[in-house]
Amino acid sequence: MCMHENRLLAVFSKNPAAGNVKTRLASSIGNEKALEVYEMLRRHTAEAISGVHATCMIFYADFIPESDILLVGDAEARQQQGKDLGERMHTAFCEGLSSGARNIVLIGTDCPDISATVIEQAFELLENHDAVLGPAKDGGFYLIGLKRCFPELFLERTWSNGAVLGETIDRLESCRASFSLLSELQDIDTFEDLQQSRFRLDGIDHSPPG
Repeated sequence: MCMHENRLLAVFSKNPAAGNVKTRLASSIGNEKALEVYEMLRRHTAEAISGVHATCMIFYADFIPESDILLVGDAEARQQQGKDLGERMHTAFCEGLSSGARNIVLIGTDCPDISATVIEQAFELLENHDAVLGPAKDGGFYLIGLKRCFPELFLERTWSNGAVLGETIDRLESCRASFSLLSELQDIDTFEDLQQSRFRLDGIDHSPPG
């Protein structure tokens, strides 16, 4: 990963532990297999971010680990701060802007099709827009990029539902903020998502639903 003084890539990751990650997926395949999927996703994310020209901060949900697959190169470890996902994302953007970054892109570790190309495209779009969103097929977003703090986008909201992307766009329009959309990609949150992805696990029937 190359350092870039104006660009900051923020990555949100849960601390990997059975029973703590991919709980909706775990209800179908069990905690250990769900953890295996999550680690596959984190390895893929690590590979994707290694090709991005940006300073990188990894924000961990529970604690900062001594070492981790995402902590490569000059990546800096931080702990997420806030009572819910929205507040944690808002705080991360504010921290990044306070550190001197001009364009900030935030991703999670749930998207098997995220790539350095997609992330670089987000940074390029931020040069001429206030915000950029990566729509997820479940109605949320796998990426959000901003060049200033928008508390309206994050606070006093309900997350993890199919209306998240649409509500975010509505709020951007209410703020009269310019924005651009990336290609739609799929997150892995459920067993159906796993079946439709390219990931395969031993001992699991990956036949498509229906």
